[in-house]
Amino acid sequence: MIGNIIGIDGNIALIKLTLDMSEVQSLINLYVVMEDSKQRIVGEITDIKDGIAYVNMVGEIRDNKFVSGVTRKPSFGSSITLISPNKINFIVGVEDYQDSRDLYIGKSPIYEGVDVCANINALFANHFAIFGSTGSGKSCGFSRIIQNIFEKKTTVAYRSSIFVFDAYGEYHSAFKNISEKAPEATFKAYTTNINDKTTEILRIPLWLLGVDDFAILLGADKHAHIPIIEKALKFVTIFGRAEEEVIQYKNDIIARALLDIILSGRPAPQIRDQIFSILSTYNTKDLNLETPVFQPGYIRPLKQCLLIDASGKIREIELLTNFIESFLVDNVELSLPDGSFKYTLKDLALAFDFALIDEGSLKSEAIFDIANTLKVRLHSIVDSEYSTYFDYPEYISKDDYIRSLTTTKEGKKIQLINFNINYVDDRFAKTITKIYSKMLFDYAKGLRKRASFPFHIILEEAHRYVQKDIDVDLLGYNIFDRITKEGRKYGVLLGLISQRPSEMSETALSQCSNFFIFKMLHPLDVKYIHDMVPEITDEVIKKMKTLQPGNCMAFGSAFKLPTLIKLDMPNPAPSSSSCDISGIWFIDRKATSKSSLNIEPDVTVVN
Repeated sequence: MIGNIIGIDGNIALIKLTLDMSEVQSLINLYVVMEDSKQRIVGEITDIKDGIAYVNMVGEIRDNKFVSGVTRKPSFGSSITLISPNKINFIVGVEDYQDSRDLYIGKSPIYEGVDVCANINALFANHFAIFGSTGSGKSCGFSRIIQNIFEKKTTVAYRSSIFVFDAYGEYHSAFKNISEKAPEATFKAYTTNINDKTTEILRIPLWLLGVDDFAILLGADKHAHIPIIEKALKFVTIFGRAEEEVIQYKNDIIARALLDIILSGRPAPQIRDQIFSILSTYNTKDLNLETPVFQPGYIRPLKQCLLIDASGKIREIELLTNFIESFLVDNVELSLPDGSFKYTLKDLALAFDFALIDEGSLKSEAIFDIANTLKVRLHSIVDSEYSTYFDYPEYISKDDYIRSLTTTKEGKKIQLINFNINYVDDRFAKTITKIYSKMLFDYAKGLRKRASFPFHIILEEAHRYVQKDIDVDLLGYNIFDRITKEGRKYGVLLGLISQRPSEMSETALSQCSNFFIFKMLHPLDVKYIHDMVPEITDEVIKKMKTLQPGNCMAFGSAFKLPTLIKLDMPNPAPSSSSCDISGIWFIDRKATSKSSLNIEPDVTVVN
């Protein structure tokens, strides 16, 4: 017995201590059992003032099992005892540790020598989030948890597929040697640094993308953009192939655009100029400005049929109209590409140009303004280094592409796949994460046996990507929101790592079942977590603000209670340490006299 209950205020029991405080170690954060003949209630000592302990009631013991939450208050005659360290796993860990079923997370900083573990299904069969301010230990904590998975003594997570979208390229060092501790495990890295000759460049087969992917890639922000993208993708089924196979379709598209202009009723000079503009840019060997136009006893190039007479009219307009109509093809039905053939960005750009013609962009300024935005964005990718990321060397199907991400050429399973997206801007990094996430989600949905091939998608700096975007209004969904709502049943799980949870999508965050929260100080983020995250109490918030680096509050379906955990340092650690200012600034005074003193920055490329 450590004392007697002298009052109950809401969920707090006030206990008058009967211990000699000078002979007892700090009781703060220790757990007690308040027991009478009918019930056993568990509480945590949160404060001690004037010999009175304030105990927050957190759960009950029923049928020798701990149940979170309290339905009844303890009686004033309850006996109150501390829970001993050798029984604390009953509350803060797993009662019967199994190597294949449970995962070591870290140690309890309150109960010396007590390991904190979590049930693997409860933790990794749900979405989770890791939050913390800069320098609080998020990267090291995540690295340590993943390393723990592959340091099990009797089992190996051979069929795991963990995709890490690495915002700073810091996890490569933490995971690259994973096979040294788990010989069966394999790590694979992709980089967006096109100058890195040691790591495979991230490349996405363009033909595996759909309308929604291109809408995201091109930054579509109007509903009118979607049909233009759809039409361009339909046309790419033509322009992605040899002209000999599809020349009649190209001729049909050009001819229809020319006829629209001829029949527009515009002044003759304007009609002539627009036809010249189209045929100067878009033409085939059969239909161009030099194409011979035949009439009885006379042959002339098409461009001469556009001459304007003294009355200001195109004299040969009827002849020209009949000639162009001869290129029309009846019943041309095109479908969206199905990923069965390869095409390039240049093929798509050409198809886009023809789609704009077909949409009438050359005869309507409104249509031109809407469509030209997409055209400019596409051509900016074609003409930039970003085109490298879509320059896949050969045709590959979606199944084979995903298989190439998760298995080696020799057929060995790859468990950790790291995408270093540090070398692209935030907008393009968001595009990459969305494209891959959608591809993995669609693949998982198509499996015959649901959730038979789980994917874990880890997003570092998740607040950059998991936002309330225009996607919902434009496409009808946001891929990260969809995954958090539907992904569990297909085995597609998100891990969100962020220092600014208040900037993230509320929908995505509300679907997370487990949280690791390191030290947080920003008032907006603290309030957001308090309002959005289940099981967050004022007591947890107080602890969260004073946590030491490497310590976190863990709670959710994998934990019986919000639990304070000190994680081991990862070995090796991620490249996430702060800049060594003193080491860079200061040198020995004698060295400054040397003419060979190096003042240039180290430009060594590190993936």
